[in-house]
Amino acid sequence: MWAILLILVIAIGFLSYKYISQQREIKKLNNYLERILAGGKELEVMNQTEGELGILKANIYKTTTALLSQRSTLEKDRFMLADALADISHQFKTPLTSLMVMNDLLEEEQDEDKRREFLNTQSVQLDRMNWLIQTLLKTSKLDAGLLTFTKKTISSKDLIKSVMNPFMINIDLKNIDLKLNLTDAKLECDEAWTREALQNIVKNCIEHMDEGGFLEISNLDTNLYNEITIKDTGKGIAEEDLPHIFERFYRGKNSGTDSVGIGLALSKSIIENQRGDIKVESEEGVGTEFIIRMYKTVI
Repeated sequence: MWAILLILVIAIGFLSYKYISQQREIKKLNNYLERILAGGKELEVMNQTEGELGILKANIYKTTTALLSQRSTLEKDRFMLADALADISHQFKTPLTSLMVMNDLLEEEQDEDKRREFLNTQSVQLDRMNWLIQTLLKTSKLDAGLLTFTKKTISSKDLIKSVMNPFMINIDLKNIDLKLNLTDAKLECDEAWTREALQNIVKNCIEHMDEGGFLEISNLDTNLYNEITIKDTGKGIAEEDLPHIFERFYRGKNSGTDSVGIGLALSKSIIENQRGDIKVESEEGVGTEFIIRMYKTVI
């Protein structure tokens, strides 16, 4: 009889100890979760215990790790959004100010030649604002994954010629020596978007070239990829600017006064969304070379 009572007392004591220990651990978990929900960022190293409580601890740790990672990403996105809005506001401020000044002058100006000059200036600024808005919309859609690329097989030579058509007058005016060293290799891509990406790069090259410069575009077809190289003898890119030229709104020290710093970022996004990549090599005062590769297989 006494032996049975002793066993019961020991069993009750053991169960009470287990219950109290579990309640203590559950309270710790609850306090831990409350700290995380209140904005705490330090992950607590959980004691490795067996059983259901151990599994619960492990799952809570995994969940809080994921939540903290998402919170960190959201904070970075928030700061990036604030910076982007500040950059966009800055980009629109100059043309808007110019438009308001021109509008005031138009109201008072009687000379027809001057009025036409003011209207032409307004037209230029409106075109710049329209280009910026359209480019920002395209970039935002690419970032959000809302655009579908329609790939088809096209001629590299035909694509490059269509890329260059809008620039031929400017090339003649600046007396730029253009060399197209092209083969008729077949390229699989979205023709319209790829043309826009390449035109942004060509536009950047021409803007940074003095009169009498040299611009060469060539292509290469391998078993792994199609490569397009755009090489100029322009001002070149400073070494400290090279890692940042594909960043949105980044303007290097050799950027023109009208440079927005978004064209190359859009080009990179378009190319990478088609399983390609782009890299740049440059020497200040010598020139720049853009190398675009569109891969035939996933790498």
